[in-house]
Order: sequence, then C-alpha cells, then structure tokens
Amino acid sequence: MSNIIIPSRAPSESTADDSILPFEVAALDLRGRIVRLGPMLDDILARHDYPSPVAKLLGEAIVLTVLLGSSLKFDGRFILQTQADGPVRMLVVDYMSPGKVRACARFDESRVAAAIASQEASAGNLLGRGHLAMTIDQGPDMSRYQGLVALAGGDLEDAAHEYFLRSEQIPTRVRLAVAEELRASSGGPRHRWRAGGMLLQFLPKKAERMRGPDLDPGDAPEGMAPHIVPEDEAWVEGRSLIATVDDIELVDEDLSSERLLYRLFHERGVRVFRSRTLHAECSCSRDNVAAMLRSFSRDDRDHMVENGRISVTCEFCNSQYVFKPEDVASEQSG
Repeated sequence: MSNIIIPSRAPSESTADDSILPFEVAALDLRGRIVRLGPMLDDILARHDYPSPVAKLLGEAIVLTVLLGSSLKFDGRFILQTQADGPVRMLVVDYMSPGKVRACARFDESRVAAAIASQEASAGNLLGRGHLAMTIDQGPDMSRYQGLVALAGGDLEDAAHEYFLRSEQIPTRVRLAVAEELRASSGGPRHRWRAGGMLLQFLPKKAERMRGPDLDPGDAPEGMAPHIVPEDEAWVEGRSLIATVDDIELVDEDLSSERLLYRLFHERGVRVFRSRTLHAECSCSRDNVAAMLRSFSRDDRDHMVENGRISVTCEFCNSQYVFKPEDVASEQSG
C-alpha cells in the first residue's frame, strides 16, 4: 500500500517554514530534499534595498545553496558564488552547518534598471556569462574542494544541472522558486518574500555500493574515472514527476513538504526523515571586524578615517561598526 512515513513525528504534523526535509523513494532508487523558506529569506533580503529581480535571483541562489550545502556530513561551510559579466556581477551565499545562512549580491544599478525597463530582467540576462563556483570548506586544517561550472546565459537551475552532469555525474534535477508578496500592514503595504526548492537524485543501491558510503562520484581518486550512474526507467519516471511541480507548490505556505511529496510519489511510497531548521545568521561581530582592521598597516588604517572615525559595513547583513582610530591600533604601531 502506498504511504508516506514520518519517523519520530505525529502523523498530523508537517514541516514549517525555514526548514529542509530529506526524503527517499526506495522503489525508484531516488533520494532528495525539499526546502521551504519564509521569514529567514525575508530577513536576509530586507537588510538590503535590492531591486526585485536582483532579490529574486539572490533568493534562488539561497535555495540552491541550502539544497546542496545541507548534504554536508560534517561541520563546515558550503559557499556558492557567481562571477559574471551581466548586470548582477556577483552573488555570494554562505551556508554554515547545521543551518546558518547569509547572502549578498553586487550589481550595476543602471544596467539592472535598464533590464527592468526593457522587460529583460530574466535570471539568464541578469547573470550573463561567467562562472558559478561551489566551495566546500571543512575547516582551517582541511583542504577545500571547489567545483566550477560555466554560466552561459541560462539560469541557476541550468547551472546546477550542468554541474551535476559534468562533475558529480549523478542524474539530478533541481527546481527553484521565489515569490514576492505584497501584504497590508499598519505602516502601509510591505513586501514579503517566500521561496522553495526541490532536489531529486537517482542513486541505485548497486552504484552506491560500488562508490562506497563516503565517496561522491566527483571525488574519485586521482587517475581513476568517476563512476557514472546510468539512467534507467526509474529515473525517467522520477524526472517526469519532478517536472510536474509548479512554482506555486514550492512557495505555498499552506502546502507542506510532506503533502507535496505524497502528491508526487504516493503510488511508489515515499519516506521522509527528520527536518532541519534554517535561520539567517551572519558571522560578523565587532570583535572580528576590529581584529580585521588591526591586521592592516597604520598607513592603510589612516586612509580609512573619515571625520575622526573608521566605519565598516558588513556586506552580508548590512550591520555597521564604527571605531575610533586608537581602538583598532595594532600592537606594532603602538
């Protein structure tokens, strides 16, 4: 009998906003994750006065980063960064396990305004051509792993599919959706952002045994070709099912992740695991910024002084830190 299994949770409960839910469809050798973002995304985007198309694009980058970074089996960071020649020059999203997220964008205001005016502010047009880098940082004493994929006028879904095709070589499909809502409030209408995403991968048990439990196909030892997972009818079915997911289903706060999975896979049976909570949190602090300033030479710090103060604004969370020059004088200059 088809069912949805929710371990350690009452049947009537469902995942909330700002969470990621892992799942598997054993009958089809599929596994994946669904992410739903509400207040967390709103918190990140509200700290900046981004034009709506830029905010939407950064929201998609956040969803993609969470979908990928939440697969880390250790305490570390997953960093997604774009560098391209489009109106949006750079996107940076930093995921710190087990669920801290920060993000920011750099863009050319006049070019973005022109794209909006000409109704050409699609994700592909805003990004342009360049590359998308995905970095896994395991800590100061461990080596970094970085994967690169070209941006060639497509959107972030296209880039993710290209990455998995070229690097991981696991049949993968990604869906990303971001919505901007206008809500009435006592202070007048305010914008609210929501987002959702889904990642689905085909990993037959035979292929998983061949590659081992801790080795991703893209991490094959030097001199050995990564094992390429062959596609079959199970993946064709899974790929067809995720293609039926509408954007509204990914951002609808009244549709839980469990209900969406049941809609997709109830005929085959789907198992969900414990969800993980996500929250917006920047790693900047007054002490960290002061330490950074002390690392500069006295001459460099002198050039930062304006009206007797040194001001530093965090690009991620937009927090501002103000110091007197003597507060950040290094020991060498003292």
